[in-house]
Amino acid sequence: ELLIVRGLRMDSGISASCTLEYLPFNNVVLKKLPLDTSEEPGSRTVSGACFSQVQPQPLINPTFVAVSGSALALLGLNAEEVLHDPLGPEYLSGSKVLPGAEPAAHCYSGHQFGVFAGQLGDGAVCYLGEVEAPGGQLGSLLHDNPCGRWEIQVKGAGVTPYSRESDGRKVLRSSIREFLCSEAMAGLGIPTTRAASLVTSDLCVSRDPLNQGQRRPERCSVVLRIAPSFIRFGSFEIFHSRDEFSGRRGPSPGRHDIRAQLLDYVIDTFYPDIQRNHGDCKDRNTAFFKEVTVRTARLVALWQSVGFCHGVLNTDNMSILGLTVDYGPFGFMDRYDPEYVCNASDRRGRYSYRAQPSVCHWNLARLAEALGSELHASEAAAILDEFMPLYKTFYLANMRRKLGLVMRKEPEDHELVSELLRLMHNTGADFTNTFRMLSGLSCPVEGEEAVVVSLVVDRILQQCASLEELKVANMPTMEPCDLAMVFSMAQTNPAMFSLVADQPEVAHQLEKMGWLKELLSTNQDELRAKQREDWLRWVSQYRKRLARECDGASDLGTIQQERVHIMDRTNPRVVLRNYIAQNAILAAENGDFSEVRRLLKVLENPYSTQTEWELSGEPKTFGEKAHERVEKDPEMRTKEGWRDENQTYIPYDSMPPAWACKICVT
Repeated sequence: ELLIVRGLRMDSGISASCTLEYLPFNNVVLKKLPLDTSEEPGSRTVSGACFSQVQPQPLINPTFVAVSGSALALLGLNAEEVLHDPLGPEYLSGSKVLPGAEPAAHCYSGHQFGVFAGQLGDGAVCYLGEVEAPGGQLGSLLHDNPCGRWEIQVKGAGVTPYSRESDGRKVLRSSIREFLCSEAMAGLGIPTTRAASLVTSDLCVSRDPLNQGQRRPERCSVVLRIAPSFIRFGSFEIFHSRDEFSGRRGPSPGRHDIRAQLLDYVIDTFYPDIQRNHGDCKDRNTAFFKEVTVRTARLVALWQSVGFCHGVLNTDNMSILGLTVDYGPFGFMDRYDPEYVCNASDRRGRYSYRAQPSVCHWNLARLAEALGSELHASEAAAILDEFMPLYKTFYLANMRRKLGLVMRKEPEDHELVSELLRLMHNTGADFTNTFRMLSGLSCPVEGEEAVVVSLVVDRILQQCASLEELKVANMPTMEPCDLAMVFSMAQTNPAMFSLVADQPEVAHQLEKMGWLKELLSTNQDELRAKQREDWLRWVSQYRKRLARECDGASDLGTIQQERVHIMDRTNPRVVLRNYIAQNAILAAENGDFSEVRRLLKVLENPYSTQTEWELSGEPKTFGEKAHERVEKDPEMRTKEGWRDENQTYIPYDSMPPAWACKICVT
């Protein structure tokens, strides 16, 4: 069995001998960087410091919801021992401070939705300390965690100087999403922070989940997070002078001495090769910025290849180590849509799926600005220019693996991928399941082509959107008054209309309306026939490319077997879709944590073919209806999972039910 940490693996047979009371803390960052020791209560500006001493606030009757054995093993802990430790929930929620821990909150700033927001910081997160990794980890993790220490922090442990108007608490709903997605990304082999445990309690806070003025009490919960470091782009923005647009400034403007100190710590601790290989400080810093750029390009290419949308790609949510960090309104796409927005608060689509690479590039430019004179300006600009070509190289390599094109690279591969995505968008094909199904197509063998192709295409068509679903998906999203103005302009001022129509947002709306017009003039049978024809055409091109993949091969069977193996290790069978997470949340809010634990086991091995009971568990009902059904029929949920009204298991790898589109995440 393998534990995945930033895509690298280590043997799970390492002995887990540490108990919670004897975790080997070595809290280096608090010794290396300025620490604010003020005991002044409440939110405040923290100047001249990277961390503030804090005291986590205890929960009432803390209780484990779930733990991740693989994440706990990073600290040398055994999951069963932790679960049976009577003080486990208290220690891992911050309710009782671990011996050797030094609770603190990190100070950072950031650009939020493109605007500099001034001081932000850990408003609900508490750094506990850094734990020395068990000796057996050091060799295999040397590249990803060269310092050999794991920073641990509790999220939702109460107020800090950076809490602003919040109470520093997180609720069960959002904590389940963070816990599960952290471990799901690790299972996918995508660089990420980890989540070792999830604790809930009898302490409640009032929340408005949908931002609609409807507040309700929710249970305070805490996630224990693990990473080599949680330092982010925004950590370097606390030195920002007055921003021309927002008028805000960082809490430590002009403190270039602390900026240099922070750079020294990050590079020496997490990029030791760069530290060793560069005597000149600016050369070293520029090499560091280049490595961060490469890691970010690689990370976002991995996101795109599994249909993951972060949702809030502010500079304060981007890791300096190239990790996925801070799981808020994330989402894995169901049907492929390049304009997919997973954050209901992002009304302009700034952080849409399509925009993620360009947003990461923009954020890197803000990091370069924050580093300022610490970099060679011309070299930093050249590095930024390399980002999109780097990203496209990583992305195309990922997509070749997803299509099993591993023997050779051909110039037309880019167009083959683009045509596939266009077809998936037009037919409303399920992103995850479509790629998984394509491994059913083999290199062309005489006599079997028609049967194989027909079978795979039929399976793909079953995952495509219906006519009504496509009509809804192609409704214009512009404000009606803006749309009316565009139409009026087309009639009264064609020259001005042609200029406006070239703008990306308007062009996109007009394209959707053209496609909607076609949909309104067809029926379901005609649509399905056209979809089948389009898929057969693309599959024909794909199989021609596969034939070239096998040119000159003496053993087609071995090549095909290896190709399918690579595809099935690149295309997950299961991802954390919003509706799957929602079902786990609904059950947990009613006191049943079994679905969270069951789902965790599936997400830890997303590429494998699970047994039927592991893959099942989804009710077709939603919201209060799910609760009502359980109350009426407690036997509805068995150890195998949820069943629908026909007592049929709904697997985690099925296409989303109709109610999934109603889920709102902010």
